[in-house]
Amino acid sequence: MYKYTHKVKYYETDKMGITHHSNYIRFMEEARVDWMNSIGCSYKKCEDMELFSPVLSIKCDYVKTTTFEDSIDIKIKLIKYNGLKMTLEYILLKNEELVAKGETQHCFINKKGMPIRIKKDYKELDKILNEQLIKKE
Repeated sequence: MYKYTHKVKYYETDKMGITHHSNYIRFMEEARVDWMNSIGCSYKKCEDMELFSPVLSIKCDYVKTTTFEDSIDIKIKLIKYNGLKMTLEYILLKNEELVAKGETQHCFINKKGMPIRIKKDYKELDKILNEQLIKKE
């Protein structure tokens, strides 16, 4: 499981001083981009290959609040991948305590918006994603 840390900024909080719920989705995206970089498949590299991975669905269950300057550790793990779609799991923690848990599902498309079979058209990426899928915590 890959770990990314986000420190809550003042502008990410609401009038009550609590991190606004919409920001957790952004934190998950930051973690996903960082994870992709770490496995050698940056979004920039994928886009240069005219490969895009839009979000099909997103889920976030909120457990506890966070506030300005809290450090949130986001653990991210690829939990499903079949060559057409992938699903990522996110565990958000503050001081090892669960703050939120989320999931995103993505497909792969080309520049024209047509679905792409990673297994067939991008064998190197397919290998990397399969390795991440079977990787132990």
